[in-house]
Amino acid sequence: MEKLVTVSRPAPRIAALTIDRPEKRNALSIQVRDEMSDALDALGADDGLSVAIIDSTGPVFCAGFDLAEFEDESIQEELWASSDRWHETLRSFPLPLIASIQGPAHAGGFDLATMCDLRIAARSATFKRPELAWGVGLYSILADLVGGAVARELSMTPRELGAEEALDLHLLTRVVDDDDLPAATLELARSVATCDRGALRHAKAMAIAFAKRPSDGDWGW
Repeated sequence: MEKLVTVSRPAPRIAALTIDRPEKRNALSIQVRDEMSDALDALGADDGLSVAIIDSTGPVFCAGFDLAEFEDESIQEELWASSDRWHETLRSFPLPLIASIQGPAHAGGFDLATMCDLRIAARSATFKRPELAWGVGLYSILADLVGGAVARELSMTPRELGAEEALDLHLLTRVVDDDDLPAATLELARSVATCDRGALRHAKAMAIAFAKRPSDGDWGW
């Protein structure tokens, strides 16, 4: 089976985890989620790592879960087990994650971006939750980033954000021209990697504890 997620080491103490399914708009299939979870488990145990980038190939960052899989009743147990593991692996990753976003980050792609600690985006990036027509998105981790009022609007309406508006709302760390995204992402990662690794792990632990409050349900954070 062809791998859909690759891991590279573009610089010392930095890893890049790349979703490579552009023909499907980098939709998060069971295979993609499981390969991401496996890669993150390995990276989280790497004492030589300080920060990981999550990016993707093609014009779309991530269009969300692969909806075709929801129609196959024979894989529902595997689908939800994969989903639960993927969410928890991202949520609990012990070091900073940087999302490098081009084009649409919609539905589960929006959630993927918010589960990262820093987000840098191309001007083509957009953020939207079309799944609100049939499901729910993550709430408290979004509220941690943009505040309760904006999080409620984005969780209760199909509003789409462009990159500049997302920057104004503090959803994004930086917006750059599309051609500059790879270099700007690596620059940001290098900046993070200059910090003490123990301090990074401590800061990430505090962020995890704050974003997932005891009153939240499994899908609340």
